[in-house]
Amino acid sequence: MEYIGTTIINSIANPERTMPPRLFCLRSPASCAATVLLAAITAHRPAHAQAVPQPPTDAAACRDVHDFASSDCTLTWHGITVYGAYDVGVGWVSHGLPENGYNYEGESLVNRNGNHPMFLIAPNNLSQTGLGIRAKEELLPGWYAVFNASTGINPQSGSLANASATDIINNGLPRASYSIAIDGARAGQTFNDEIYGGLASDEFGTLTFGRERSLGTDAMLVYDPAGGAYAFSYIGYNGTMAGGGDTENSRWDDAIKYRIAFDHLHVGVMYKFADGAGGCYSSAATWSAATCTPVQAHNDAYGLDFGGEIGGFAADVVYQHYNQAISVLNPLLGAQSPTQPYQSTEDSIDTHPISGANVIDPTGTLYGIVTDNTALMAAAKYTWRAFKFYGGYEHIRQTNPSQPLGVGAADQGGYYLSGVEDHNLDSPKTVRIWWTGAKYAFAGHTDLTAAWYHQAQNTFRVPAVCGGAAGVLAACAGSLNEFSLFTDHRFTPRFDVYAGIAYSDVSGGLGIAIPHKPGVPYLHANNTAPTIGGRFKF
Repeated sequence: MEYIGTTIINSIANPERTMPPRLFCLRSPASCAATVLLAAITAHRPAHAQAVPQPPTDAAACRDVHDFASSDCTLTWHGITVYGAYDVGVGWVSHGLPENGYNYEGESLVNRNGNHPMFLIAPNNLSQTGLGIRAKEELLPGWYAVFNASTGINPQSGSLANASATDIINNGLPRASYSIAIDGARAGQTFNDEIYGGLASDEFGTLTFGRERSLGTDAMLVYDPAGGAYAFSYIGYNGTMAGGGDTENSRWDDAIKYRIAFDHLHVGVMYKFADGAGGCYSSAATWSAATCTPVQAHNDAYGLDFGGEIGGFAADVVYQHYNQAISVLNPLLGAQSPTQPYQSTEDSIDTHPISGANVIDPTGTLYGIVTDNTALMAAAKYTWRAFKFYGGYEHIRQTNPSQPLGVGAADQGGYYLSGVEDHNLDSPKTVRIWWTGAKYAFAGHTDLTAAWYHQAQNTFRVPAVCGGAAGVLAACAGSLNEFSLFTDHRFTPRFDVYAGIAYSDVSGGLGIAIPHKPGVPYLHANNTAPTIGGRFKF
């Protein structure tokens, strides 16, 4: 579950979450972000920006405290800009869990283990709290070196955003004792949003390399009516759409991205190199450390974005493919868990625990379901006077991986898998996500946004029998809905307050919390979450 909010500082959010790139140029061209995403903005200038970004200069920097407090000037010195945000609020949820200091997404979305009404501190409701540094330095006329490094921080604890840790601290506990546990692309990395560098050209576009947001994440931030806000956007809170099938893939490590624009059209291309460890794999139902075979990681990925803008209309089509995508659904299950320990606190492959000594110590590890994912998304928006209308659709096809991962495989953020499932799907799984919404701006200081999000999956169970005596499993057809309504008022260019409500529900296979026979359902299949809060950005 990942990404993300509605202003310049969302460049450090998800999806993880942030504001359409066009809003990075708020005061002058020099205030534009000098990053790959800025580069992306440069390449997107007809569709998502109002001018060709120029190198940051001291003229755009804040001159004094009054200038900082009353305007959106940048904290820039010799082309280097420090930026960030603090976003926190309070909320109530009809079916929630105790919070923990690693969760960066709040609890607005229906949760598989949510069990009771509660008031709570709600972090990062419109955008991710965090810090970043970016730079753009002219090397030759029209050619620039660009750099960006940004990270997310939990406002309630000061800890780095870390989805993996939310699962690990619940490993082995009975379900009734869980605190909130999520999956996401931020796993406690020093720079858990992005860190990359490269070259930008006024004429030839931008080429960058490093940890970067996927093309789907870039598009989501532009075409989501809620701008990826965790508290009010399903596709912002849960990165399935942005990651092309799995939320951890809303950001790609060891990736190269290129963007260029031609008049009203723009193109983006992205490739991720395989990295990490593949672990030790065995296809046998009874296996041991001595009988499993070391395997290589084959987690490369690639994507293509094509779009443009004519008048008030903008649209993009994004294609993404990711091999060996990892999904972490639950903490490891132990003796106190409510069903058999399929996600066990022992090493396991395809739900078969190891016989004998562990391959790796399960302490501090995760259980991952592995798939190969292919996604095609189309999204559009239209601006008419004070209104903006949004809509989009994504079709995702997931299959068992062509190359399996094994026990000891590397997940994100330096964590490892003590359990893997390479054959979770009986047949190809199809996920469809669509959304729509509108935003109305009052006098340039207040926005009112309404949005609807829907996800549906096919029955990939074989035989395709669901319901009745057969029961409902995670492999059965199901759906998820979220509706949200919120308002955001800007007192100054740096400080705004917001209030709103989100309602979400699940049914069928999407309402199964632990995805193995006999299938353990969500404790409650819906959640209502009103939230209020404030945000300061610089």
